[in-house]
Amino acid sequence: MLIGDVARHSGVSTRMLRHYDALGLVRPTGRTVGGYREYSIEDVRKIFHVESLRSLGLSLKQIGRALQDPAFTPSALVSDLIRWTEDRLEREQELLERLRAVDASAPTGWQDVLRIVELMQGLNSTSAARRQQAVLAQPKGVSVPAELLAGAVLAESDPNVAGALRWALARSGGDGVAALAAGAHSEDVGIRRRAVLAIAEMAEAPGVSAVLADALGDSDPTVRRYAALALGRRGVTGTVPTLVGMVVEGRNDVEAAEVLGTLSQDPGCADRIMTALVDELAAPTADSATRIRLTQALIELPGTSVQDVLRQLARDDDPAVARVASAFVTLLAERSPEDLGDDQGAAAPRSRRGTSA
Repeated sequence: MLIGDVARHSGVSTRMLRHYDALGLVRPTGRTVGGYREYSIEDVRKIFHVESLRSLGLSLKQIGRALQDPAFTPSALVSDLIRWTEDRLEREQELLERLRAVDASAPTGWQDVLRIVELMQGLNSTSAARRQQAVLAQPKGVSVPAELLAGAVLAESDPNVAGALRWALARSGGDGVAALAAGAHSEDVGIRRRAVLAIAEMAEAPGVSAVLADALGDSDPTVRRYAALALGRRGVTGTVPTLVGMVVEGRNDVEAAEVLGTLSQDPGCADRIMTALVDELAAPTADSATRIRLTQALIELPGTSVQDVLRQLARDDDPAVARVASAFVTLLAERSPEDLGDDQGAAAPRSRRGTSA
């Protein structure tokens, strides 16, 4: 078979066939009277072998060794090929993400493209200071793709850089909720925490409440606390048990108490919050520090019934609790009736130490 016929049947160009011949990979076994290359069936089969190995990513030099050395084993080379291919795919994925970020920024000129590329390079720096500077140095009024910021938030472990990224994301005007929502369901608890914390700061974005509601049932207590604070600030009364638990545990207890105070502006919820706090105050397992935190949380609630509870606590067997409660009684007495609000009618705590009103 002449070289033109082989090219038509194999799909390998005549130029490449001549190259194979020059390298000694596939040399035609014969020549015509006119000196043209003439390939046998075995030569054609060898050409297909070469093409098959090329499809796996082997170089022509590696193919020559594989075909000519009977002792050559493919296992080591295939392992190397897998590693090289994985590295190449990773680089190409990074390139794809970079191109998508540039496209999402809707650049009007090459200066916009260079700005986004510079931001991405800064975010990929090993220096936390440089990553933070890359976020904060963006010109005012210049849009940054929300998806790019959301991805950076999920990957960022430095708290200062993460704070800057959340700040930029909340003000980007874009929709990074989808990317963050995927992070909120990650198996990595660190990613879930970063995702929920960022979502909590995106108050106006659609879909935020639904993601936070799911996070309220997360297996990680930190994720639940982030979600409870954010939902509580949005008026979701279902967060009350978690918020009260935060006061008991001393985890973000000041913030939790403030949110409970906001929720208690609803009279129906105020009774529920007061009862929960009073029950925890009377719990046999509550130590002095816990009862002090619960007493401090009471001051955030409106209504004159808070005074009744504090007056009883001012005579508590625990001197530290009694001092804190007494100080709050004095503080409330100095407030005007308008500051105190309407009487909520909640019961005073049942003292486990035998004190009475």
